[in-house]
Amino acid sequence: MSHHDHHSGQTHPYHLVNPSPWPAVGAASLFVMVLGGALYMHKHSPGAILLLLGLSGILYTMFAWWRDVVKEARVDNAHTPAVSRGLRAGMVLFITSEILFFAAFFWAFFGASTLPKLPLEETWAIAQGVWPPAGIHPFDPFHLPFLNTLILLLSGCTVTWAHFAILHNDNKSTIQALWYTVILGILFTACQAYEYTHAAFGFKDGIYATTFFMATGFHGFHVIVGTIFLAVCLRRAYNGHFTPQKHLGFEFAAWYWHFVDVVWLFLFVFVYCDFANKLMPAFEKIFTGTNLLVAFLLSLAAMGYFGVKFVSKGGFPKAAHH
Repeated sequence: MSHHDHHSGQTHPYHLVNPSPWPAVGAASLFVMVLGGALYMHKHSPGAILLLLGLSGILYTMFAWWRDVVKEARVDNAHTPAVSRGLRAGMVLFITSEILFFAAFFWAFFGASTLPKLPLEETWAIAQGVWPPAGIHPFDPFHLPFLNTLILLLSGCTVTWAHFAILHNDNKSTIQALWYTVILGILFTACQAYEYTHAAFGFKDGIYATTFFMATGFHGFHVIVGTIFLAVCLRRAYNGHFTPQKHLGFEFAAWYWHFVDVVWLFLFVFVYCDFANKLMPAFEKIFTGTNLLVAFLLSLAAMGYFGVKFVSKGGFPKAAHH
């Protein structure tokens, strides 16, 4: 039980939050932003003002709400081991939802690239078995995209260095490593913006362009969010907030940044290099109906064999005992 819990008479390790205005303020700001966005897209005069007001309210809500969470950890000592486990579980679920978000874009790209369909030909100018569609000149993956890959991989190393420094209570190295990571994040965003301005196709130029800009654009947005996340951690490191025992804020930023790195690797391999489409002939030879049936039967045989061994050695009683 923490010092705070002892004096408050709290007999459990969980944190009961105080009443907060930020959920209501955030919901109201979101409503105003969506309303303003709809009016702006229909060219009504108050739309732009409402859109900016709603966006400002959301940004302030995010700042104030997370400020309160930091205060709970630093001042109130409310982040007990039980609370920390819950926060970690919440971050894992959030990143899982982000993985599924990007899975939709990859699914759309794979569906169009590996199995172009004739019914879409008039709309998207796709010929059967032709990818990219006629008239599309994709980026050379080993020019700027490869440079961006190296930048993000290096930033993954520097953020790991910052984590190592925190665990060894080396705040000077933590600040140095976070500076490098933030600068690399900004550099990646600048390179991607330069790439977009030199694209040989636009967002409306067919399904290749649409899926490309949606996947890489949302990844770029996540890089910006992650860079801000790490910049906040940098400011907190200057204030001496992180210790080897308590650094959840940085830990979550590092998890998020590594997630951004992995998504980019998938984008580079499967979108820029079109790896899946190049391997489709091999996939079609490997994943035939006969091969899948044989693999299924072998899996059943292996499961039966190991299941019999598990039961014969008294596996269930041992498992129940443990």
